[in-house]
Amino acid sequence: MPYDVAKLLAMTQAQLDDLFRASPPGDIPDGTAEGTAIIAPGTQYSETIAKVINHFGWQGKVFDAANGVLKNSISIFRVEAIVAKVYKGPSWLDGKECIVLDYSATSLVAHWIRDEIRLIDAGFYLGKVYWGKDRLIDFCLKF
Repeated sequence: MPYDVAKLLAMTQAQLDDLFRASPPGDIPDGTAEGTAIIAPGTQYSETIAKVINHFGWQGKVFDAANGVLKNSISIFRVEAIVAKVYKGPSWLDGKECIVLDYSATSLVAHWIRDEIRLIDAGFYLGKVYWGKDRLIDFCLKF
């Protein structure tokens, strides 16, 4: 079943977690991905919140797989900033392999943030955001 942003925004948190658990890590991506924050999943607010964040805050990520790093695309000017190391490792959600986006050693602004992504469809990843060990939100990346 193909996934798209609208389907993910309509899913509940439990459905997103189940999809993440059932998905393979996939290859470490390379290139530019359009991102969508998934906040209040499965509610009438999820789509509106995602649009506001995409317009004013975060638009996605730019991966450099060869060097194992990424930069986030932020602000209405799509500035590439906030670097993370990218590598495969165990997920904090279920202990199975995922792609880790680790800001702890690369960012003063986001050093307490860790993202995890898994491939849910061709060129489409579902992600989890952690602040320390606490889960914050979900997001998706479309290449």
